[in-house]
Amino acid sequence: MDRTDPAVTTTPRARTLARAVHIGASGGWLGAVITYLVVAAATLISADPEQVRGSYQVMAMLADAVLLPFAVASLATGLICSLGTTWGLLRHYWVLFKLVLNLVAAVVLVLYTRSIEHAATVAAQPTWSEADRAVLQDPAHLVHATAALIVVLAALVLAVYKPRGVTAYGHRRALRNRASPSVSI
Repeated sequence: MDRTDPAVTTTPRARTLARAVHIGASGGWLGAVITYLVVAAATLISADPEQVRGSYQVMAMLADAVLLPFAVASLATGLICSLGTTWGLLRHYWVLFKLVLNLVAAVVLVLYTRSIEHAATVAAQPTWSEADRAVLQDPAHLVHATAALIVVLAALVLAVYKPRGVTAYGHRRALRNRASPSVSI
């Protein structure tokens, strides 16, 4: 990786800090998704109404206080990392795929929190109608958590293995950088 690219103006310490925060936020997001998945599974198999009530409250709290902040932090720090290094945001397919995965997951999570909050509100009621029971037994929470786990793990694999493949923009950028002489200070 060529650190002489004039577009890269961040210091090595700043890049390392941004990468560390990104890894921490992404790892936190992964842990929160796994936790949510376990709670959602326990909620679906439970016959105890009090456990179901408590589990939905925990799921709503996890979504608002843990999942969403880690997802946003992962997205923001990923953008900072990509813009501050020669990997760039649009130069390599793996970076672009990670961005798309993160954006889609974050948007789905933001939209899905309404469903989680609705289920938590229904679960908190002292008695449940048949329609309420259908809401509380909906496996969508488990399905969404499983999909989120797959997405976050896919981003992790992309970050570790960095598959080859330069976008057309990245190819033009590399040719332009080779054609212009590097300035050494």
